[in-house]
Amino acid sequence: MMNSKIKIPEVLVPAGDAERLKAAVDFGADAVYLGGKQFTMRAAAAGFDKDQLREAVRFAHSNGVKVYLTCNTLPRNHELDAFPKFILNVQAAGVDAVIVADLGLLSMIKKYAPDMEIHMSTQTGIVNYASANALYDMGVRRVVLARELSLDDIAEIRRNIPDDLEIEVFVHGAMCVSFSGRCLLSAYLTGRDANRGACAQPCRWKYHLMEETRPGQFFPVEEDDMGTYIMNAKDLCMIDYIPELAAAGVDSIKIEGRAKSAYYVSVAANAYRAAVDAYKEGRPLPEWVHNEVYHVSHRDYCTGFFFGHPKDCQRYEDNSYLKASDVIGVVDECKDSFVFATQRNRFFANDIIEILAPGRPPFEVSLDGQLYNGDGELIETANHAMMKIKFPCSEEFPSGAVIRKRSE
Repeated sequence: MMNSKIKIPEVLVPAGDAERLKAAVDFGADAVYLGGKQFTMRAAAAGFDKDQLREAVRFAHSNGVKVYLTCNTLPRNHELDAFPKFILNVQAAGVDAVIVADLGLLSMIKKYAPDMEIHMSTQTGIVNYASANALYDMGVRRVVLARELSLDDIAEIRRNIPDDLEIEVFVHGAMCVSFSGRCLLSAYLTGRDANRGACAQPCRWKYHLMEETRPGQFFPVEEDDMGTYIMNAKDLCMIDYIPELAAAGVDSIKIEGRAKSAYYVSVAANAYRAAVDAYKEGRPLPEWVHNEVYHVSHRDYCTGFFFGHPKDCQRYEDNSYLKASDVIGVVDECKDSFVFATQRNRFFANDIIEILAPGRPPFEVSLDGQLYNGDGELIETANHAMMKIKFPCSEEFPSGAVIRKRSE
């Protein structure tokens, strides 16, 4: 058993809407981060209005999970008048902390909600202990460090900041070539401001050159006949390095993806929960946990800047995603040796499927033609969205367990 004095990082999971919030809570999050309808960096995520936020906090707290609200956009002058009412509603909802990037919003929170815990966003670009200490003196109680730091950098910051100033780092999900997400490329090319949650991801486009006297003639920019995506970053994945993160003094490990699916949230939360629990109990990382992160849609993985200058962290071939599995249903209940479920994507009566439940390795089931619709009739395929189905199974699983099959 591991020494109780060893730091056990918090597993912090994205929750873009109520469905993804439930997935995060069900699959082992210690805390979730989510956005409201204003002042948030994810325009594509649904977000929570005032009443939805109250319910989200109630649900999370009833399951022992903390809620952090993102206010990490960079607001313009005309938006500031709306912030006092917004932050008072956030405070009334009972959120545990607010994540901000802008010093003006920080000062307004201290004025209008002085008891609110404040976390400083990665958008702030915190790369040294002097910045962390200055923010601490302003009332910040957690710093989300810049993504460009190594584990040695993080450990040096930890040694030079107060014990009660927490460190949070991103450990999984999409990265970009900008500095901690601060990028003007999208705003210049499309008018969609990445610093206001509307990035069009032009860093992942395939580019050609056009010579000014030859309009309409495009010349490829390529390293080989497949072209090159010179700004296309791989995804971050630190599932194998929980002990190293803890040793560096990290208090919270953060999974990117408020705009991603409930399936992504379920799998990523489950994997990092199991990885942290294995570390806590002094066990090596189970192989199934390492493999889980490949079952969701992702780009090639790398370890970013954690081990120094990033090596092999750009994907030059294309901007496509990879995945090992597709979600096909969600468990409603188990009884009388049957799984009752709701279909999410088409599958067939002779498929081999897997069921993923919180804290457990995926369980394989061969349907062998035993697939039934909601009326108890044998069917050859589940091909209607949200249709009710059932199939025999020797194991029981909780409501919300994920049913998937290998991608073709």
